[in-house]
Amino acid sequence: QVQLVESGGGWVQTGGSLKLSCTLSGSSIRDYAMAWFRQAPGKERDFVVRLSRSGANRYHAFDVRGRFTISRSYAENSVYLQMNSLKPEDTAVYYCAASDSGYGSDNAKDYDYWGQGTQVTVSS
Repeated sequence: QVQLVESGGGWVQTGGSLKLSCTLSGSSIRDYAMAWFRQAPGKERDFVVRLSRSGANRYHAFDVRGRFTISRSYAENSVYLQMNSLKPEDTAVYYCAASDSGYGSDNAKDYDYWGQGTQVTVSS
């Protein structure tokens, strides 16, 4: 049974940085395209960034390009989200997701497994 557990959320001031972690258990992270989504209060769950199963392709939402980076560790069976130059509008619950497809997608419906989410709050 595949499970995803996120960690690393918290409170940070505008311009600060946070690094989120997502550890996969029950399978190998090599077998999945991985992504991060986020959901602000009263809003839909939005795509942030994804990494193809091969690791060769990364896709970012427009509003995080140049600030957020996704990476992966086979040794830790984990995926990470490095967030720099944070803004108040980045405040949300951040979710890690895994897809059986090779590339994943920007659509949350295409993901097979989800973590429980971790709160990120950016104060102005």
